[in-house]
Amino acid sequence: MSGNEQAPAAESTKTSEAVGDSRCFFSKSAQNKQSGASVSSQVSLEKPTPNKPSRRRKDFAMILGVFKAGAKGFTLSGNEQAHAAESLKSTQKPTPRTIAIIGLGYVGLPLALTFGRQYPTIGFDINPTRINELQQKLDSSGECTLQDFLQAPLAHFSNDPKHLAQATIYLIAVPTPITHDKLPDLSYLQSACELVGSVLKVGDIVVFESTTYPTCTRTFCVPLLESTSDLELNRDFFVGYSPERINPADKAHRLSQVVKITSGSTPESAAIIDKLYASVIPAGTHCVSSIEVAEASKALENAQRDINIAFMNEAYMLFDTLGLDMAEILQAARSKWNFLPFYPGLVGGHCISVDPYYLSYIAELKGFAPQIITSSRQTNEAMPRFIASKFVKQLESSGIELQGARVLVVGFAFKKDCKDMRNTLVPNLCDELGALGLEVEVIDSLIDKEQARLEYGISVLESSQLLAHSYDGVLCNVIHSCDSAIDFQRFCKINGVFMSISLDKA
Repeated sequence: MSGNEQAPAAESTKTSEAVGDSRCFFSKSAQNKQSGASVSSQVSLEKPTPNKPSRRRKDFAMILGVFKAGAKGFTLSGNEQAHAAESLKSTQKPTPRTIAIIGLGYVGLPLALTFGRQYPTIGFDINPTRINELQQKLDSSGECTLQDFLQAPLAHFSNDPKHLAQATIYLIAVPTPITHDKLPDLSYLQSACELVGSVLKVGDIVVFESTTYPTCTRTFCVPLLESTSDLELNRDFFVGYSPERINPADKAHRLSQVVKITSGSTPESAAIIDKLYASVIPAGTHCVSSIEVAEASKALENAQRDINIAFMNEAYMLFDTLGLDMAEILQAARSKWNFLPFYPGLVGGHCISVDPYYLSYIAELKGFAPQIITSSRQTNEAMPRFIASKFVKQLESSGIELQGARVLVVGFAFKKDCKDMRNTLVPNLCDELGALGLEVEVIDSLIDKEQARLEYGISVLESSQLLAHSYDGVLCNVIHSCDSAIDFQRFCKINGVFMSISLDKA
């Protein structure tokens, strides 16, 4: 909680219980909601009501007992055990201490290797090629090293669903992209829920890491789990939400170095989930009062960044019309101590360019018309046209005939030192340049060039294929560290134009 938050009213007094390096906050109203009250939403699915047999629920103290043996410091306090024993009936059959990670991309693989240091962990992915490389301790994304694999002796990888049945904790980390209409694409999430639901047992816990809109876990995911498993939330199984905070290519802020937000469908399950993450995240955890708060916090994080970049992009467009140098303006503005370090550029990737649409989606369903979120997305998506126009004006100023002019775009990935090309705006930039008659070539030393050809229809060159003084213009999107020694300006003709999109080092 921030320091300027008002104290809650007496009837909803908050209680907090320290949990290791983290704190869990629950209001009485939140506890009532988590204990089973439904969350109204216009996107809610009709809750399945199959005839369920009477079941006995496992004691959470028993479930955690197996973790206690496998991880130092992972224990329940007396109060927590009392709450768990009071809320949940015990069964005599113990639960295996295995964690399953569903989805082994930029989010799931670091999770699997982190938990695999202390707990038996199954990393599951439907892609057999991906599983094969991980079994050989290789990560084609470049995010995890051989040392990361060697430090996780309890992590195993499989694309066989039958191996998931031995788990009791399921962490779902599948993609949540958008459709061509900019609407949430929950198909991966639906498949993951149905898969986990098919092996879900009494006493199991399912935690979602995939970014989505507030209320999605309860209104979309839970009904799928219930209908597939024939189990009931908070009676037979429990769910939580712990949003991923992975920043691709960022070696300074890895999973273990970033505070983890946690939540659960009941206060007891929230405490268990929080302790589980706290046992492997040295940076600590932050347990919130509800799943919806956790969902909203992640959406807010990414929307905030998108909005800040949009402001810089709009300022760039404005100052350009005034004939002012944005790089010099940024340098001057940075002389003030509290100037925020955001810079103009192309916004892509699987988070910042996607998540604001999830927030807009739920807002509009609730009858709220978001203004800043929507306009920021429009501004950032207009950047390829602005950059192309600015570049073309410089070509014309240099006396270069546009029709048939050869230009080189440096960097296809959405960010520096990253192989990820999801939602990169470089294809949009190339389309804008091509529509003006330019012949466009692209170079990127890191990305999978065959994937770029198949997904975007663009042939990406190797640096060895470039010839000096052969381009009428060179437009730099990102220059990876592995190419930092290359002087890309030398590939321009004598009167050629060299322009950099990124101004973060201005």
